[in-house]
Amino acid sequence: MESDKNFLAQRGRYKGLIVYKKAECIYDITYYFIHNYIDVGDRTADQMLQAARSGKQNIVEGLSASTTSRETEMRLINVAKSSFKELLEDYEDYLRVRELELWPVDSEKAEQARKICKEQNSSAYYREAVKIRSAETIANIALVMLHQEDYLLKCLFEKLKRDFMENGGIKEEIYQIRRELRKK
Repeated sequence: MESDKNFLAQRGRYKGLIVYKKAECIYDITYYFIHNYIDVGDRTADQMLQAARSGKQNIVEGLSASTTSRETEMRLINVAKSSFKELLEDYEDYLRVRELELWPVDSEKAEQARKICKEQNSSAYYREAVKIRSAETIANIALVMLHQEDYLLKCLFEKLKRDFMENGGIKEEIYQIRRELRKK
């Protein structure tokens, strides 16, 4: 039976997805940032690292859960999006309270960062690049990347939502296969 081949097909391949690769870059940048620019013991460091980790790990968990629960997949992708929004606020707060520049969207620096961050999704690249940048520059690069990740997660969520609305979840899939089996 044709539908048997796709029944509960393993879907959780996430490592090759740009949305995951960018999340890994954000985590690595944040790890470096807090260990070099946030005071030891500052609660913000823990919050930032947990938000970066939560964003990345919820992508992993959500896409891995997709085989048996599309609802869980959508919920966890939304949690990832929320975690990255929290992290974005932390970077903006860092810049604001220290009276550092938040690059205007239309500035040359922001445009250059957007271009690089769009093309470059290797965490190894950013682990090296941050070593020669100031806290202000790293925070702004992280912000650019977080905005890009937010957009990617929004698009992924909308795709998952459309798929769910058109095809239903696992229960609907099981029902359809049972119905086809009964017809035979």
